[in-house]
Amino acid sequence: MAFRRFLPMFDRVLVERLAAETVTKGGIMLPEKSQAKVLQATVVAIGPGAADKSGRLQPVSVKVGEKVLLPEYGGTKVTLDDKEYFLFRDGDILGKYVD
Repeated sequence: MAFRRFLPMFDRVLVERLAAETVTKGGIMLPEKSQAKVLQATVVAIGPGAADKSGRLQPVSVKVGEKVLLPEYGGTKVTLDDKEYFLFRDGDILGKYVD
């Protein structure tokens, strides 16, 4: 629960990528190099938002616990208690999954 001690600044969003598929639907084990890059993640912490030109705070568009779609490249890797998280700007997140 190290991410509870980490608060992103401005419109940053801290996410944890979902685990990559290691087995095909047919049951074949995939080596690490052939596993597809996971673009889905769960939001674990958000910043308060960024100020617009008039100084009003624009809130972040996602909430903690939501599943989001990330761009293939980008983000800053953050290691907290030996676990990898990624930090993205709110505007870089491509979308969120609705239940």
